[in-house]
Amino acid sequence: QVCSRLSSEVQTSLSLLLASRISNKHSRLLLLQPSRAMARTARRALRRASLVLSLLLAPVASSSSSSAVAGDAAAAASLVDDEQCEQGGDCALHALQRRGQKLAGRQGAGQSGEEEEKEKWGRCGSYGCGGSYRSWQSCQCNFKCTTYGNCCSDYVAQCVKDDVAPPAPAPVVPIAGPAAAGKIYGHPRAGAAYPQYPGFTLTLVEEFNEPIDLDSDPIWTWSDGGLIEGQIRFVKEQLKFQGGKLHINVDHHPAYTAQTCSHAEVAEIKPKKMVSGEMRTRHNWFRYGRYEARIKAPSVQPGNHWINGNYISTMFVFRDAKYKHWREIDFEITGDSTHAVTTNVLSADNTDKWKAGIQESKQVKVDFNTRSEFHTYAFEWLPDRITWYIDGEVVREKRGGSVPIPDMSAKIMMNLWMFDDRALFGGPQIKNNEYPMHSEYDWFRFYKWDGDAQYPCADMGDQCLTEDDKYLSSNNPCD
Repeated sequence: QVCSRLSSEVQTSLSLLLASRISNKHSRLLLLQPSRAMARTARRALRRASLVLSLLLAPVASSSSSSAVAGDAAAAASLVDDEQCEQGGDCALHALQRRGQKLAGRQGAGQSGEEEEKEKWGRCGSYGCGGSYRSWQSCQCNFKCTTYGNCCSDYVAQCVKDDVAPPAPAPVVPIAGPAAAGKIYGHPRAGAAYPQYPGFTLTLVEEFNEPIDLDSDPIWTWSDGGLIEGQIRFVKEQLKFQGGKLHINVDHHPAYTAQTCSHAEVAEIKPKKMVSGEMRTRHNWFRYGRYEARIKAPSVQPGNHWINGNYISTMFVFRDAKYKHWREIDFEITGDSTHAVTTNVLSADNTDKWKAGIQESKQVKVDFNTRSEFHTYAFEWLPDRITWYIDGEVVREKRGGSVPIPDMSAKIMMNLWMFDDRALFGGPQIKNNEYPMHSEYDWFRFYKWDGDAQYPCADMGDQCLTEDDKYLSSNNPCD
């Protein structure tokens, strides 16, 4: 009944498919030699047919609803051709599956309710939670299923606690320093209401409403160093607190009294023609948790948000790099496009040079201009996965892979730098750069994962830190 309502293209493709399944003994007699145009038509039609048939052939066993099945099949087939749906990635797949579930609901009327539905459509307890759309499943167990209406019946019970979707906004609770459940360190706004996330506890907040003395602050300091491949030196003077924001400024200046060594490099750092800033925590205090910052990337030229150039504007966690234990999880907003954001994770030991095999990097193309307004960049670092978010939407999740998920504590860092004149990263149009240039941070927050019993130390002291954790805690290895 379904096949009879499909287009002639689909019927052609099915004929070819069936012919191809005939045993080799008879295939030479039955297989035709289609023209290229016919082959293309068959392939397109087969894609539509396979989607429709895989979802609808099971429900059509009952003849009592044949007209409804045929009608929904035709609608489903037309949906696969919907350009708007195709642009939405797996939109068509989800929608087709929802139609299949509705058909089953019609045929299952009068059967045994919830248990029949579970048996018919599968269970998240068997499939597992999270991930992307899985065509072989009869229902889905990822957060998009709530949008498309094709969740398995036990999705909430099995998956809501650990699904990769951004947590639903929880009722905000006024936080006023030590009076709240758990002290909030840093410089939170008095009486402010901050979001909460299940399984995480807000531990550190920086609103940047007042200047932070980076020489005496118990948590934050500044970096004196630089990268061999960069054309800037980090100095304290380029970190500015103004208008309730942290500004990281790049400009043509001598690098003040910069030394030749750096916590970012084992090699000697030669004099740089420009300076910038890097704000970081004093120790490797932080491990599993949620890190988030509201950032506006620099404009390459004053008043022009659209012209591209070269820069790397960051929020990341970092440990040791080319000295002992290179651990890093990044958000890098780059100057090659108004929409370019890179997510990155690195892990290596006793490595004094960057190598491709020590990192897994993925570029995300966002649908907004990163330079014209503020957006929220966050990542959740857990023992078994890292999930990156932009404005509350998941843009990447890492589980497993060739680069292990870091398991050592690290420093929190925010900086702005430019590649050297080769412009191998950050954008090829480096000659468009005009200085001074600056990035802006509206706020930063760290939520400790409740399952980490070690980091950060109680009262943000250093009693839980090993000697290895304190390695390179100074501003500069020459100090």
